[in-house]
Amino acid sequence: MSQTALLIELEPVVATNLDRHLSLAKEWFPHEYVPWSDGRTFDGPLGGEPWSPEDFSIPEVARTALVVNLLTEDNLPSYHHEIATLFGRDGAWGTWVHRWTAEEGRHGTAIRDYLTVTRAVDPVALERARMVHMSNGYANVHSDEVLHSLAYVSFQELATRISHRNTGKATGDPLCERLLARVAADENLHMMFYRNLLGAAFELAPSQAMRAVADVVADFQMPGVGIDGFARKSVAIAMAGIYDLRQHHDEVLSPVLRQWDIWNVTGLDADGEAAREQLADQMAQMDTAAARFEARREERRARNR
Repeated sequence: MSQTALLIELEPVVATNLDRHLSLAKEWFPHEYVPWSDGRTFDGPLGGEPWSPEDFSIPEVARTALVVNLLTEDNLPSYHHEIATLFGRDGAWGTWVHRWTAEEGRHGTAIRDYLTVTRAVDPVALERARMVHMSNGYANVHSDEVLHSLAYVSFQELATRISHRNTGKATGDPLCERLLARVAADENLHMMFYRNLLGAAFELAPSQAMRAVADVVADFQMPGVGIDGFARKSVAIAMAGIYDLRQHHDEVLSPVLRQWDIWNVTGLDADGEAAREQLADQMAQMDTAAARFEARREERRARNR
């Protein structure tokens, strides 16, 4: 099926799932999750106190994860451009694009306000990192492929949910954990929306959908990959158990693939079957790699005890 035909055929599914989403989504307000009374003026034109790492005592890896999570949310204008260009701004697709963007916009607002008020991270370094990251922007690897994009966001939204939840726990701050749990709840609903759309695509074009999933799993990268020093930061985050290859395999890919009943899809052509075999190999290789990483991590932790 052509990309246009896929958009047209899936629009009724978009409309149904948009109604479902709106019935489940809970209104919430970023300002209610920020301890404003803890704030105090920073140095600069207003002559306040400069930031110090001792202002807010959380593990360094939690600071790293908070910055990565926020910078990822900051690139929302690029994400909006990508999905608005691909899905369009009319009909049910357009309504979803704008609703998703509005909900995602709360995340960056809430997290930044929390970090600034609590002095959890250096605000100068954070702003400089934001400028660099947003100046680079974001481009979807499969920007002209509807099913590839749906497969990607099905996995990515769930991965983001897990990253936010685990980051909150890693801070040891109940307020931060509550905020990031609220953000994660939004991400979970977004995942369900996209997951349901691709599930419908398996009925429309099973071989195209299977190829899309196999390709996305093979080259999956989190949207924050363009953050300066992302490789180093992601290793630290993985070593802390906030988001690692085991979680990616067990808590992101596996449950979504199971929801699509990927191994029992029928009506595949030769490329669809080849894609499924490729996917099975990728999952097996990832499971092995995850086990190796876990073993190395435990060895390192044992040495540091």
